[in-house]
Amino acid sequence: MVRRQVLAALAALGLAAVAPPFSAAAQSRPPIVLAAASLQESMNAAADAWAARGHPRPLLSFAASSALARQASSGAPADLFISADRNWMDALQKAGLVVPGTRTDLLGNRLVLIAPKASSVRLALQPGVDLRRALGPRGRLAMANPDAVPAGRYGKAALERLGAWNRVAPLVVRGESVRAALALVERGVAPLGIVYATDARASARVRIAGVFPAGSYPPIVYPAARLKNGTSPGAEGFRRFLNSREGKAIFARFGFLTL
Repeated sequence: MVRRQVLAALAALGLAAVAPPFSAAAQSRPPIVLAAASLQESMNAAADAWAARGHPRPLLSFAASSALARQASSGAPADLFISADRNWMDALQKAGLVVPGTRTDLLGNRLVLIAPKASSVRLALQPGVDLRRALGPRGRLAMANPDAVPAGRYGKAALERLGAWNRVAPLVVRGESVRAALALVERGVAPLGIVYATDARASARVRIAGVFPAGSYPPIVYPAARLKNGTSPGAEGFRRFLNSREGKAIFARFGFLTL
């Protein structure tokens, strides 16, 4: 549904290019938002709240931050980008694609180990933890791709800090996003997975089996900024709304840390 909406919006943008710059169509054009996969529930709630104020509802596209950053770099006419780490926002900023003065650190998160709801596994995630034993003889560890996706990078850093990465690396099943890793545990494909605390909270089919110490991975920060390829007149207003007390209260309701 979201994909169809985004495609429709892109088509509309092409048609609107021939209209006068201050036409009614241009003024009502909703902002297109590229948002990290872990933000699905909270961003939809924020978009609903913005629309309830009488604004066009933003069009939301969710995927791994790495994939979204590549889309933006390729010229996708998106208005806002919300990444799950600073690295991908840094890349767009260095490429000159971010509107100066609009970048803010919007949210924070925590990293957890999850298991299927019926599992009895509980682990104290401290140096020396034996994750391989907890996985069993054939078990796999689900996590987002640690080579590119923020959740995977945070997860690998935590496992390295705890001295567990080398032993479990051959058993890792790499998802294209943190929500893909979550789905592997939900379906029982993997007995354990590493996701954000907000992802675990969003699913009724998994439970938290352990919480990674905050100092075991870099601070999880979600930066948000407007993109120069954007054309929606309402993009700046929506960006300010996300950073407002009301906007951040929405994210807090879904378990995010507000910065």
